Amino acid sequence: MANHKSSIKRIRQTIVRTERNRFYRTRLKNIVKDVTSAVAAGNKEEAAAAFKVANRQIHKFVSKGILKKETAARKVSRLHKSVNAI
Repeated sequence: MANHKSSIKRIRQTIVRTERNRFYRTRLKNIVKDVTSAVAAGNKEEAAAAFKVANRQIHKFVSKGILKKETAARKVSRLHKSVNAI
């Protein structure tokens, strides 16, 4: 266990940030899964609607610092390519 006040605070901050990041990572996986399942089903309208939501959310995660800009661009590009392939 930590002995210094600053170490104890750092541990508390790490726990909070870990929970927050876990929430966003799970949300990201579910968003991507919604798009890919709609693409796999061949439903163009549903896939386009899911992609629109995914695009907004992924870019929002960039502004929150959850994803890097290039990673978000890569994910959006691959999703867009798969939606257009239908």
